[in-house]
Formats: sequence, C-alpha cells, structure tokens
Amino acid sequence: MILRIFSTVSHYHKNLALLLVCYFLSSCGLQEPVEDQSTGEEIPLQALKVNLYEGESDAFMPLKRSFQNQNAGYGIDWIASTLQVIAKPEMRVLFVQRGSGMATLTSGDTSKIWQGDLILLRPGVGIETDSLIDYLSFSTPDDAPASLPAFIRPDWDPDITDTPGGCATETGAYRRILLTWLEDVGPYIFHSINAHRVRIMDSFTHYHPKDGGFDEFYLVQMAMPGARLLVSDRTRLIENYESMEEKQLEGLLKEIGLKEGDLVYLPRGLIHRGLDGVLAQVITIPGFKPGSEIGVDYYLRKINQRFELNGADSLPYHYAASSEVLIK
Repeated sequence: MILRIFSTVSHYHKNLALLLVCYFLSSCGLQEPVEDQSTGEEIPLQALKVNLYEGESDAFMPLKRSFQNQNAGYGIDWIASTLQVIAKPEMRVLFVQRGSGMATLTSGDTSKIWQGDLILLRPGVGIETDSLIDYLSFSTPDDAPASLPAFIRPDWDPDITDTPGGCATETGAYRRILLTWLEDVGPYIFHSINAHRVRIMDSFTHYHPKDGGFDEFYLVQMAMPGARLLVSDRTRLIENYESMEEKQLEGLLKEIGLKEGDLVYLPRGLIHRGLDGVLAQVITIPGFKPGSEIGVDYYLRKINQRFELNGADSLPYHYAASSEVLIK
C-alpha cells in the first residue's frame, strides 16, 4: 500500500528556478568555526542549500567540496536520470530521490525501488534499472556489515516500524529508521552513516556537537507550503545568553525555505529546527550517536525573558522542550 504523506505540494515562482541558495550564517555575533580537514584551516560555520533540480550544472559542487573537506574518507554525488550506476571499489549508499522501477545489482540481488528507498552498493557492485532513477550517493570509509540487506525500503519492510521521536515526536508522526547506531532503535546497524525518513511538523531546536557529533543532511522529498528550517551559527552566544547584548539579537535565527528536491547540508555545531511539514531523508555523517542532540530551546526562552521579547518580536522556540536543556 502506498503511503500518502502529504496531499499538497508547494508551487514556487519561476524566477526562483535558477537560484542556488547558499546560506553563510556568519554575519554577526560569536561564530563556531570548523576545521577544513584537508588544510587544517578554520572556516566559518555555514549551512548550504541547493535544489537538485534547478540551477547551473555545477551548482552541487560548493556543497560537495565543503562536506568532503570536513569529512575525510567520505564522498557525495548526485546521479540523475540514469539506468545504471557502475561498480566502484568503495562502499556507497544510494538514496532514491525520484523514479521507480525494478533494480538489479551485479551481485544478483533484485528489488522494486522508488522514492524513499535506500540501496547498499558494496565495493565492486553496480546497479541497473528498467527505468530512469535519480540517486543521492554517499561513499563511506567503512563497508556495511554483511548482515544488512542490499535494499532497505522503509514503507515496505516489516522490520521497520513507525517510531516517533527525535525531530518528529507529535502524535501520528511518520518516522522510519533505515540505518541506525543502536540495535534497540532499528534493525539495521551501520556506524559510518545513518538515515531516517521523517515527516517534520515542529522539531525542537538543537545542534550536534563538533566533538563526538555528526554532520546532517536534509534530502527533501515532499514539502508543504511554508515548510522551513530555522538555523543559527551563534551557538556559543545563545548558550551564554546572560552575557548577550541587545544588539546581538538581530539575525540570531535565520530561515531557510524548503521544497521538494532541496538538499541542505548542516555541519556539526549549527543550530537548526524543522517546521511546518517537510518529508525528508535525514542523513547523518557519521552515524546518529546517542547524546549528540543538544537542545537550545531553554536558552531561547531565557533570551526572550531577559530582553522582555513578546509577540512578533520574540524568538521562536519549542515550548515543550524549553523547561530544561534537552539532550537526546
């Protein structure tokens, strides 16, 4: 049975179609620098967004370079409208973004596939399909455990059940964990990369620490009108709100609109919160380690109180997560 996740899909003005939107969130306040692993130099913390179906042919490259420079041994590629992905010597994880059909691996495994499915291409294994498919591909430094299936299909695998939590805690949340860190969370364990397909209506505001945390991607597969991310690079400033000055409130949180086909790269240390109806593959590099979601809604609430911000002037925060510093 095909699951209907959203019945309404956003429509956008044509004049946005050629924009590659990169968000450099370092305009003021305390920044959280990250280190380029290829050079050892510090670079500003930033979120990057690209729509995989719009813009110039090289629009994907800035995101690719930023991610690979900060994650040694990993790679990312966008493979569009293809009948074949040739075998390579490295481990790859393919996310089906668009298209459907019958897939056959050179190892002999076969399966139907469509949007939301994941394919583990082990070293030396390629794939052929009977119709055109779009994939987001990650290469990883470690091979997947031999026990994992080649095809992981969150809407069709009886071992993958709806498990509200994380970014989707509301009643009736859709959250399917494809690859995870812990056995009690899901059946398929792989520490190099984790993923859960999730419908986000109102997540708590959080970040993943630079030490012991992970980078995160939102691969948007459906979006309702108004779907967005709130982001901030001023993590230390927010956590040290008692020393804030009122002038530092400007631009403390920024908004990233979301639509189908968007790929958003959120490096570790960057605050983010999903809102208003987005269905996405949330992909983490490396895996989603327990204790690596650090909530900041408590601090945002305290900032509102400190500066007596009310109504439209107040900072948005997740009320249920604001009574204390929430760590998951």
